[in-house]
Amino acid sequence: MTLDLFPQERSSKQAKKAAPLADRMRPRNLEEFVGQAHLVGEGKVLRVALAQGDIPSLILWGPPGTGKTSLAMLIAGHVQAAFVPFSAVTSGIKEIKEVIAEADRRLRGSGQRTVLFVDEIHRFNKAQQDAFLPHVERGTITLVGATTENPSFEVIAPLLSRAKVLVLQPLSEPEVGAILTCALSDTERGLGRAGVQAAPDVLGAIARWANGDARTALNLLELAARLAAAGSEPGVITLAVVQEAAQHKSLLYDKAGEEHFNLISALHKSLRGSDPDAALYWLARMLASGEDPLYIARRLVRFASEDIGNADPRALTLAVAAKDAYHFLGSPEGELALAQCVTYMATASKSNAVYVAFGAAQSDVASAPAEPVPLHIRNAPTALMKEIGYAEGYKYAHDYEDAHVEQDYLPERLRGRVYYRPTDRGLEAEIKKRLAAWRKKG
Repeated sequence: MTLDLFPQERSSKQAKKAAPLADRMRPRNLEEFVGQAHLVGEGKVLRVALAQGDIPSLILWGPPGTGKTSLAMLIAGHVQAAFVPFSAVTSGIKEIKEVIAEADRRLRGSGQRTVLFVDEIHRFNKAQQDAFLPHVERGTITLVGATTENPSFEVIAPLLSRAKVLVLQPLSEPEVGAILTCALSDTERGLGRAGVQAAPDVLGAIARWANGDARTALNLLELAARLAAAGSEPGVITLAVVQEAAQHKSLLYDKAGEEHFNLISALHKSLRGSDPDAALYWLARMLASGEDPLYIARRLVRFASEDIGNADPRALTLAVAAKDAYHFLGSPEGELALAQCVTYMATASKSNAVYVAFGAAQSDVASAPAEPVPLHIRNAPTALMKEIGYAEGYKYAHDYEDAHVEQDYLPERLRGRVYYRPTDRGLEAEIKKRLAAWRKKG
């Protein structure tokens, strides 16, 4: 029998090889880290702190897949600190005490610092967050918390005062594209040895679909590579393969994800279809399944603008109030505010005119060069601006009957464009009459 002298090292390498592509491709140093140049670029706050070796406790706030975990690991490695990952979902005060005790022993014994990385720190309650305070204060640990929620609302003030909040931005499409290109060519950690090919436009499609989330992009690339291996062109990722991979992504990478989206879709469509009973049922189902009530509240706020709009502007006010009420009361009391909001929205007059109008305006912005602002509606705070025609000929609406005057406000190329077309439902019926009268007068 052969004796394996390095079983742990072999086990670690095997585990790393079996890990998802997104985990294997984590940056090993700042040079490999993509994005967040406002934090890690030359002369920027985190780059300077790392160079000085003086890392304060941090709260990393940003969307999923923007590098929060990777950044925490790089920080620990750079200052040669022990990196201890800690999940706010599965751990409590007992586990916090054990981790702190080990960090204290490490500091006293070898002098090594501990970077305690708390993922989803917003899920910790006040008592759990309080447990970190004295140890952050004494320097027993350097706390790095990651959150997708606004820390102003989700992290207690004493902890915020002892940590620096760094805001991470969604990655740009070129940044996500660079990560995908690296993963495709990397023969050590990526797909390089497999000989997988993908044209730039295919990688661009994956980057757009990922919407600034590097983890999502890499997961999709990995699944697309598997599908391509069994396709008509083995090893070639085409747009069709990407579309197929994107269709199945939630099912394959998050087994609870499909039901999550099915339920929110059922709630949304029941509201749009003006069925308060079905809407209440799906709301109850989502809450019973453990869905984050604030996620539901955010979707209700969105629905108020997308499907009700100006037919009943009170819906948006009520949606925001329901979100605040739940945030103030918590469960189960705050859930009644969500139920009130759901029944109101289901029975409110519906209009997607604002949604359609804004989409049309966005389409014009995206498809044409940025048009200059017409001179007559520019501000003219200086004499020079007045001399070259800024604000010349502007008609002050309050000087005219009903505070309405005909004049052009759109750039010349877009003159006469109509985006907003109110419906005959709810308050929008009155808005429609008002606009019709103005347009007839013009």
